[in-house]
Amino acid sequence: MDADPRRKPPNVTFPGWVEYQVRRAEAEGAFKNLPGAGRPIPDLDQQPDELAWLANYLHRENVDVVDVLPPALRLAKEVETLDERLAAIASEIRVRAVIDHLNHRIDVAYARPQVGPPLRVKKVRVEEAVQRWRATRPAPAAAAPATPTAPVAPVAPVAPPRRWRRRRA
Repeated sequence: MDADPRRKPPNVTFPGWVEYQVRRAEAEGAFKNLPGAGRPIPDLDQQPDELAWLANYLHRENVDVVDVLPPALRLAKEVETLDERLAAIASEIRVRAVIDHLNHRIDVAYARPQVGPPLRVKKVRVEEAVQRWRATRPAPAAAAPATPTAPVAPVAPVAPPRRWRRRRA
């Protein structure tokens, strides 16, 4: 019975077997003409950061960092970037709905047990945010005809978590 050349012989250690396979593949030319051969390894001289690999992965996959933040930091980032997000909305009704939805999520976050860093974000004052939004809007033209707008779908509120109690017998 002939031994399988891909299997480790019983009298060889695992590091020795791996080293043997690497040397055999190198002798056969398996490592010649690889893509990137001769180019320096990027960031090789930099001090490794614990989460640098995660940041690089998120950047490569085009994932927004906000999507992986803990709830407290995610809400703080949303409040911080609220004005930029509101600038892209054309309807005041929709602006108010977005702000109300954000405030509701802040209320829910305060009602739940804290996970991660402490929640230190305050609710957004609706009228102040709407005033800032109006200031970024172009002035309405006096002679422009009124165009009907499509009805805005209401934002569904997030239900608070259900508390279960054990019945006593």
